[in-house]
Amino acid sequence: MRPVGIGIIGCGNISAAYLKAARGFPVLDIRAVADQRREAAEMRGAEFGIPARSVEDLLADPAIEIVLNLTIPAAHVEVGLRILAAGKHAYGEKPLGIDYRDATRLTAEADRRGLRLGSAPDTFLGGAHQAARRFVDEGHLGQMVGGTAFMMGPGHERWHPDPDFYYKPGGGPMLDMGPYYITDLVNLLGPVSRVVGLSPEPRRERTITSEPRRGQLIQVEVPTHVAGALQFASGAVVTMVMSFDVAGHKHLPLEVYGTEGSLTVPDPNHFGGAPLFLRKGGEWEEVAVTEPFADGNYRSIGLADMASAIRRNRPHRASGALALHVLEVMEAFARSAETGAAITIETRPERPAPLSADPSLTGILEETI
Repeated sequence: MRPVGIGIIGCGNISAAYLKAARGFPVLDIRAVADQRREAAEMRGAEFGIPARSVEDLLADPAIEIVLNLTIPAAHVEVGLRILAAGKHAYGEKPLGIDYRDATRLTAEADRRGLRLGSAPDTFLGGAHQAARRFVDEGHLGQMVGGTAFMMGPGHERWHPDPDFYYKPGGGPMLDMGPYYITDLVNLLGPVSRVVGLSPEPRRERTITSEPRRGQLIQVEVPTHVAGALQFASGAVVTMVMSFDVAGHKHLPLEVYGTEGSLTVPDPNHFGGAPLFLRKGGEWEEVAVTEPFADGNYRSIGLADMASAIRRNRPHRASGALALHVLEVMEAFARSAETGAAITIETRPERPAPLSADPSLTGILEETI
């Protein structure tokens, strides 16, 4: 398969993970990196042996077919629109945008131009999550009833060198970590139909405890503890809590329940681990993970799947439609908390196809492992 030329805009922390993982996918040909801060692009380019260019030059290069948008969340829509206007397919980090209505500009523009739009997270394509998907699809849980999703910790100022944006519009635990959990739940259960949310008043200041800014204060502008429930179009109801205000907890990250059994799903922020299944009246047992991409950090598999989809003329899995749905769901928590009402979700994306369901991907998997 002819490799797809890739350019990257945004050379911050996450770019290193993408560049490392991309080396394992021959369908991806990383041709250039760019950043508004030229020195950041040059540093990352030197690290990985990739040319650093200006954003304008990168967008003008006819050899680049997909541009990977790794800018901060507040810039995702505007940079994405620039990519599409340049005639390139766009794939971005999560979330798709920080405002649902604004993000619809991206999906509309991609459709208008006949271009692909994709978005992280792609961890749901990891071996553990595909194994859980297979187990659900095989009917072992019976009729799906509900689930739980918990991500609770003290906040990212403990470890991130420059954590301010986590507490500005576009940040907070829901928009930062919610995409992993909600995307994986849609992978398992299908689209969400309704959301109810609550959120207490956040602390207005937080103290950075990481280096090099230890002791500095961050002004908080977003909810930092969000709780509520998702009702899926299938009828299943999932309780969800996302928090940067909790010292610790003993809940598992993700569980789904059916009439015939319960399934624990490994952390949706990672690719590996093993699901556990409890049959009604039985004992917990480990679900065998025979699917690939369960033994490392494969951040960029969604990009590789989109590149493969372009070459093979098939749908890609980490789609703009899926990301827009997840953004609408996340935004609904805040709207529900403000209004006291349940929020009906308008979007209804198709459930992403499992990796095993597409024979055309088999060759790509064999080529990339």
